[in-house]
Formats: sequence, C-alpha cells, structure tokens
Amino acid sequence: MGEIEQKPTPGSRLGAPENSGISTLERGQKPPPTPSGKLVSIKIQMLDDTQEAFEVPQRAPGKVLLDAVCNHLNLVEGDYFGLEFPDHKKITVWLDLLKPIVKQIRRPKHVVVKFVVKFFPPDHAQLQEELTRYLFALQVKQDLAHGRLTCNDTSAALLISHIVQSEIGDFDEALDREHLAKNKYIPQQDALEDKIVEFHHNHIGQTPAESDFQLLEVARRLEMYGIRLHPAKDREGTKINLAVANTGILVFQGFTKINAFNWAKVRKLSFKRKRFLIKLRPDVNSSYQDTLEFLMVSRDFCKSFWKICVEHHAFFRLFEEPKPKPKPVLFSRGSSFRFSGRTQKQVLDYVKEGGHKKVQFERKHSKIHSIRSLATQPTEPNSEVPKQSPKSASLTFGEGTPSPSGQSCQQGKELKVSAEESGSHQSPALKKSPPGNTLADGATLVPQEEEDEEEGINDRVQPRKPQPPQPSTELSINSQGGAVPATATVTLSPNLSPDTKQASPLISPLLNDQACPRTDDEEEGRRKRFPTDKAYYIAKEVSTTERTYLKDLEVITSWFQSTVSKEDAMPETLKSLIFPNFEPLHKFHTNFLKEIEQRLALWEGRSNAHIRGDYQRIGDVMLKNIQAMKHLATHLWKHSEALEALENAIKGSRRLEHFCRDFEQQKVCYLPLNTFLLRPLHRLMHYKQVLERLCKQHPPSHADFRDCRAALAEITEMVAQLHGTMIKMENCQKLHELKKDLIGIDNLVTPGREFIRLGSLSKLSGKGLQQRMFFLFNDVLLYTSRGLTASNQFKVHGQLPLYGMTIEESEDEWGVPHCLTLRGQRQSIVVAASSQAEMEKWVEDIQMAIDLAEKSSGPTAEVLASSPPDNKSPDEATAADQESEDDLSASRTSLERQTPHRGNTMVHVCWHRSTSVSMVDFSIAVENQLSGNLLRKFKNSNGWQKLWVVFTNFCLFFYKSHQDNHPLASLPLLGYSLTIPSEAENIRKDYVFKLHFKSHVYYFRAESEYTFERWMEVIRSATSSASRAHVLSHKESHVY
Repeated sequence: MGEIEQKPTPGSRLGAPENSGISTLERGQKPPPTPSGKLVSIKIQMLDDTQEAFEVPQRAPGKVLLDAVCNHLNLVEGDYFGLEFPDHKKITVWLDLLKPIVKQIRRPKHVVVKFVVKFFPPDHAQLQEELTRYLFALQVKQDLAHGRLTCNDTSAALLISHIVQSEIGDFDEALDREHLAKNKYIPQQDALEDKIVEFHHNHIGQTPAESDFQLLEVARRLEMYGIRLHPAKDREGTKINLAVANTGILVFQGFTKINAFNWAKVRKLSFKRKRFLIKLRPDVNSSYQDTLEFLMVSRDFCKSFWKICVEHHAFFRLFEEPKPKPKPVLFSRGSSFRFSGRTQKQVLDYVKEGGHKKVQFERKHSKIHSIRSLATQPTEPNSEVPKQSPKSASLTFGEGTPSPSGQSCQQGKELKVSAEESGSHQSPALKKSPPGNTLADGATLVPQEEEDEEEGINDRVQPRKPQPPQPSTELSINSQGGAVPATATVTLSPNLSPDTKQASPLISPLLNDQACPRTDDEEEGRRKRFPTDKAYYIAKEVSTTERTYLKDLEVITSWFQSTVSKEDAMPETLKSLIFPNFEPLHKFHTNFLKEIEQRLALWEGRSNAHIRGDYQRIGDVMLKNIQAMKHLATHLWKHSEALEALENAIKGSRRLEHFCRDFEQQKVCYLPLNTFLLRPLHRLMHYKQVLERLCKQHPPSHADFRDCRAALAEITEMVAQLHGTMIKMENCQKLHELKKDLIGIDNLVTPGREFIRLGSLSKLSGKGLQQRMFFLFNDVLLYTSRGLTASNQFKVHGQLPLYGMTIEESEDEWGVPHCLTLRGQRQSIVVAASSQAEMEKWVEDIQMAIDLAEKSSGPTAEVLASSPPDNKSPDEATAADQESEDDLSASRTSLERQTPHRGNTMVHVCWHRSTSVSMVDFSIAVENQLSGNLLRKFKNSNGWQKLWVVFTNFCLFFYKSHQDNHPLASLPLLGYSLTIPSEAENIRKDYVFKLHFKSHVYYFRAESEYTFERWMEVIRSATSSASRAHVLSHKESHVY
C-alpha cells in the first residue's frame, strides 16, 4: 500500500484488483505526489470499531490520509466521509484536507482519528455502491448506540430489527433473544426486545444489502438523522442548538427542530469572534430580520461550525469544487478556508459514468454471507436458466459486477463463469479474467470489446422471471446466448444499486469478433455481383423489413398464444378477439414475403429471366398484394379494439396483469407487449413510404412506374381510413406503457388525456438540484423520482395542472444554467435542463400544452391519489416530514418481492442519458423503422462482424441472423451522436457511419449508398429530435 503500513486490505484479502481508491480525483487523474520526509503513524478508528494504523509523511496534507483510508477500504464514494479528531482544546473538529497533518494533529501517537460519515445526502438512493450504504448503516448503528439518533420506541425497534436481520439473518426467536442479550444497540434496549423480535419476523428473506437499504429508509425520515448539535444562544439568551444538513442550517431546542434556513434563502454566512451570522435573502413574506445572530461558546467553536456549513453548502449545492481565491499581495482579510474535494453532483456523475471497478467487501458483524459472496452448492440439473431464490435478482460476474444472462457468441467455445470456494471468514473473489477481457465495470467479454459498457441502461437480454428457491446454480454461456449448466457455481444475489441492476446493452456480450467470420472480401465480391440500381435496394428494404414484421407477428400468433394456452389467465372473449385477427395476417404476409424474395432472386441474376428485364421491378408484386390486403381490413380494424380490451382486462385482473408482465420478461418479447398489437397498422405506413420512394425513383416512362403509382394510391386510401384510429391507439398505448413505469398514480389513462413529452430535469429545492423525471400531458405536468426498489419504477412526487400556469426563464435569478420557473395556481417549481437545446424543447412543448389547457373547459381533476407537494416551505416541510409510525412500518415492505419490472424502457433511458423524448418523436420513430445486415466494428477491434440489425423504438437490436427469435443485445440511441468517421480514424471503407456517446464508439458499414443513406436517416431521427415546426411540416408532407 505504498507508504501505508503493510497490512492486507479488505479488498486484497478478497482477491480484488488494486484500486487507486482516490475518490476525490477526476477520472484519469493520478494522486499528487506525497511530500517526502519523516513518516508519522496515525491510528484510524473505522466505522466497524476496528483500528488501523497508517503511516504518512507528517508534512502531507490531510487529503493524503483520507485518500489512504479510502484506498484501504476500496471505497469509491469516499467524498461522503471525513476524518474527525479532538484538537488540543478537546474540541472535535474535521481534518482539513488542504492543511498539513502535522499542523492539525499535534500529538499523533496519543490521538485516535475517527473515520465517519460527514455528508448525509437527502436520499440514500443517491448512494450508488453497496459498500457505501453498508458504511452509512454502520454510522446509523453508532449514532443509535451513542444517543445521537433519537426517535420513538417504534422507530428504534424497527431500526434495530433491520440491523439484526443483516447480522444474523432470518428470524429465529431463540437466536434473536440470545443475540439481543449479547449486543446492546440502544440504551434501555430490554424494554423494546419484544417489539424488535416482532419486527424482525417480518424481514424473512431480506439480504444484508436490503437490510442496509431499509435501515437507511427508516433512518432518513427521523429528525435527528445525520445531525450533529452545536450549542449556542439566540439574541434573547435562550439556549438552543445549531446544526447543518443537506437542506441548510437548522435550529433545535433540545432535540426538537424549531426552525430551518434553506440554502436557497441564505445569502451569506460569516462569524465574528463568538458570533455566528446568517444573512438572508430579502423576502416580503418573511418575518425574519435580514441578519440573524447566534452566540456560541467560543471563537473556535464558532469557526468550526462555520467551516462545516461552508463545506455542506459547497458539497450539496455547487456543480464543481470552488476555485481558490488569489492570495492578496499585502494583507489578507478573513479566512482563506474553502471546500476541497468533489461535489455531490461530480460524485454522482463519476459513478454513473462507470469510472470505477466494483469490488467485494467483508461485513465484519454479519454471520451470513455477503451479498457478493459465492458458495459451492449442488445444483439442479437440466435448468435452462439459472434459478433464483426469492431474494435473488442478478448474477455476480467478473469483479463483483452483475450481468443479465450474459451472452456471447464464441466460435466453437463456451465462455464460463467460475468461482473459488468460499473461505471461512471472508467472501471469495471471482477468478480474474485474462487481460483485456474485463470491462471497466466487470462484465466478462472477449478481447477488443472493452470500453463498450455503460451504467444504468438495461439489456433486453435479461433473466426470465424468478424461479423457485435454489441454493445455487451452475452457469455457462453458450454460443447462442443462452445459459446452460456448467462446471462452476455462482450464488445468485440481489442488487439494490442502480449501477448493479441488469447490465446495460453496451456491456451485453454482443457477438464477439471471433464469433462470426470476417467477411470483408466476401462482402466486396458479393456487392459487385449484385445490381446497383437504387430501385433494387428499395425492393430489398421491403424484404428485410418484412422479415422483421413477420417475426413481430409471431410474437403474438406463436409465442404469446402458446403461453396463453398453457395458463388459464385470459378470458375466452379476449382470446377470440386477439388471435383470430392476427393469424390471417401472419399467413398472408408469409406468402407475401416469399413472393418478394423470389422476385429479388430473379432480379439478382440467379435466373436467366433477368436478362430480358422482365423481373427488375417490384411494383406489380406490391400492387397485387396490397389489393389482396384490402380483404384483411376487417382484421386491421379489430386491432385497436383488441388493444383496449387487453388493457381493460389487465386492469380488472391481477392474475392477467402478472401473466402479461411475465411474458414481457421473455427475451422474445423485445418490446412492450401492446406495441406488437399496433405493428400491422404501422406496417401500412412503411409500405406507403417505400412506394413513395419508388415513384420518385422511376421516371413516368419506366415499366414499373404505373404499378407503383397504382399501389401507392391503394395503400394511401387504406392508411387514410385507419389514420385517426392509429393516432388514438398510439396515444393509448403510450399512456398504458407509462402507467407501468409509474407508481403513486391512480387515473393516468383517462379519455381526452394526451401524452406530449417525458424526460429528465433537475428540480431546485432546499436540498439543492435533484434529478427528477418529468411527464408532460395536455392537462398536467407530473414529476417523479426513481426509487431503489425491485420494481425499478418511478414514484410520483407531485403534479402541476397546466390550467393557469406560466413559464419563464430564470437563469439569472437562481444562477443555474438552463433554468426555468413554472408557476402554477397552487405551487411553483424551478427546474434546470441539461442543455440549452433541451430547455428549448421543454419550453416549446410546455407552452403548447398550456395553450391547449387554456382552450379546454377548465382545470382538470387530480391525477394522483394524493399529491404530496415537493417544494414545501421550511415550516411545511417540518410538519410534513414528521416521522409517522405507519410510514416507518410501511417502509419495510418497499423491497419485498414485487413484480419484476423491466429497467430499460424509454423512461429509464432518458433518466440515465439526461435527455427527453416527445410524442412527436415517437410518431416519427414509428415511421423510421429499418432492418437488415450491417458490418460492425469496435473502436479498438481489427475486423468487421456481420450482424442482423433491427432499428425500432429509438434502439438498435442485434441478432446473429434474421432467423433468430430474439435479440442478443440492444443499444438505445437517445443521446448518441451520429457522424461520418474522420480520416484520422483510419477506417478506409465505404458507407461507414459512426455512433458515439461519451467513450463508447461503434462503427457500422452498409452494403450500398442507398442503404447507408437510409440507416443514417432513421438513426438520425433517434439521436436528434427535430423541432416541432419542422415535424409539423414533415407531417403535412405525408398527408394520410
């Protein structure tokens, strides 16, 4: 460990890789060189009550010691923690990270420095790492024991029950009482023993990680959570206590909070000798004076509290570390103290971008295996996928990183996940992969696939629904992307961290370079043999997209129908409405595809007929089949009825709801189920677009022109008849899909409600800028946050009716870039977009929605069952945030076995990419669907791989071939940039386009100029939304 005493770290004991552990540095930076000189040994007391000795240069700044502790723990989110010690006046102070240690700790041999939590975030869901939450849980345990975290008996018993669950596991009354007799978690614990045991009985099946999460969920509701009291007096001489939190400065009388000054209201903080001064922003509605004054015990106490306030304000409110002030030439006035380290926003961004490797850790007090531990257990044979216990949600791969049913195509081989046997006191580590085979977040791939991962966005390739309990299972990854029994065992484990849910499509093993032969020469020769006529490639597009359309129909006619027949979950009336109206379509389009492929075979010269030119056209085939399609119009009309009937049945039957949700978890259902019900209507629009391009391509004298024009007239008539139904159904489908992503909402789907835009914005509150997901409709604006629950859904925080709302830009007022103030009739909120372009989109759509609401009959009914205001005044917040025993008891069920919910919907993509998408964008995406073969190359790979690629729903889905039933991986494109490779990238191939997002780069190569332009066109529709004016003109040019 360099200059630190040579003791094995928890990470090294577990076989984890060496980690710099420097949490306060930006990605790619190296720690500053430590000053040479005499070493001094400093004892650090950890949160688990163990002591470690660290040797550092005595002239080194405090930051070196903190970084050494973080390195020792392999702690990524070390910015939330600090080191405190008693100074020479016996005042407990924080170690200043910029000052030399020798100037702060006078007698290091006689001082024990404590490593503790310094910054308590407003929501523990913001803690991305399981290790971080474990350390926070230890801090709560300490605060309970020392009497700093005061609460009522019910809350105390519930907190202790979660601690007991994490330490000894599931309920056993005799074991519980024996454990409580040996361990005192709170003074007067004996009186609470029965209630603790009663609560513990409700936590059966809860893992240590879940217990930490629930412990913090309960603790954060308590008034004294994260509070350190500092004695003071007000101007009248009344004894009070001051404290600082993420929201601002708090005033207590005893242990009761009597006042709060949010950061947004504080203009300046200062101190003069023993007087602590708070200068407030002017407010006509406030009875407070402009400057508040508090008298503290001494100047040192006062300065210490002022420093803590400065650090809290900077950490929670600023975007980046404040720059140091220039040193005065002659005289200095005031303190030069400043916050040192990353702000909370920088920490969240760093972890979200995956700038770290996850490591294992050991729970000192826990008698059950760590969440990331592995065990060698017998396994049930012949299981297609790993079976998960009820408390199991994912597999642990690589360096402790979970992955979905990890899939890789490897020629002639299987990629296996192996684990070492568990030690007696510590969690084992997975065997290290060969160099170059492990991504930054630990997913194991083959060489040349590094840097193709991204946190947060989940792959379509994910485990099927949880199976009955099983101690462990063997896993091997076969060449078809399926999980099959292997020789090594992996214990399945739940993962609560956002970065450890199902892996992203970018980390999904996606046909490695060795999987498919490199086909550069083959493709070149094949391209030269094929016709170069643009009409041929337009006809070929009909063929490739028809293949995908048939597969989509089979999701309903084959996969869904077969699943329905096995379980009696769907009413017969609904079956008779869905399947008889899809089967004729499937049969018709199967024959249609055969005719198109036969024509293309003749066109390509696989027969002498092409010499006469009789078959170098497609219009006659299109005309014949579109005319025949008219006889199927009665079935097409039934699809909208089927969609409504299915959603109504789901609403009325919990069993059918779970059945459909489980079906959506299957790999073959790569889109929301109700999307497949609209596919036949969407396909008509595709035929129309193809025929429009053919008519533009052919001169009137061309032999194919007349048939193409006649077919275009026929399909235009069909589309015009169904267009109104299509728009209505798309909106209905979108509302029902959003309803699945939201919790805390009653009547989202109501007649007349239209979806307009969804996306991620930052909401300004007393807690600072908090990421929120906003949903804009034609009558109301909802804002939500993502909870760390098994359901992966977004919890609605509040709503703003649009009737009477005004919108104004307020960047200058709040000093936040791209800032807006939305003023409703009952409340106002301040939000900030991620960019100027995002802000303009929101302004345009919100203003349009306001205009629509003004033209309507008046204010709309409440959307939520209860609408909790999120921008309360300090007094309101105090009343609203009072702990409730009902709330605290209810919180323990928030991580119980909920129905699995996919984490890769468009809502989650927008959340992780900090972007937005509108209903107009969805409508354009419906028109811009494409499929076909592409060659793909990674940034650091040498060869090209041939893939079957389907573009739909703002996403690329990758298949080994068009015959596959389900995609191997997916790549959501929102936020990506689409460009042409520069000469410096040394591609030297024709028809290549480049997709990149941050450090993730992909190259794709098309077979012709036409297909290259088409891929560029459709992908551009997903990577950059057009303005509403442009979209409207686009719509007018395609009148149905």
